[in-house]
Amino acid sequence: MTTFVGILLIIVCFLLIFIVLLQKGRGGGLSGAFGGAGGHSAFGSKTGDVFTWITSGLVLLFILLAVIANWVFVPEKFQGAPEPAEVSTPAEPAETTTQPQETPAQK
Repeated sequence: MTTFVGILLIIVCFLLIFIVLLQKGRGGGLSGAFGGAGGHSAFGSKTGDVFTWITSGLVLLFILLAVIANWVFVPEKFQGAPEPAEVSTPAEPAETTTQPQETPAQK
């Protein structure tokens, strides 16, 4: 399953790059988006172009595959809520049961 999702994601990436490079330039670049010369709207005059629809579909497929790949490629121990860390308590000092020594004066 992981191999299939990985290969499919790579194919969609290359198709997306290829279809974007096939599109003709709309002219104006970013200046058209801000009202400069080159276009009357931010998206150009041919928003219903076939390549635009294909690009939109590939972007949606890419996002869907990226979410699926996140579930497939992440190990199970990282999925879900994280487990709380164990709190270690310091070791209690050992109690000594030594008898007090008698001094020579007590003898």
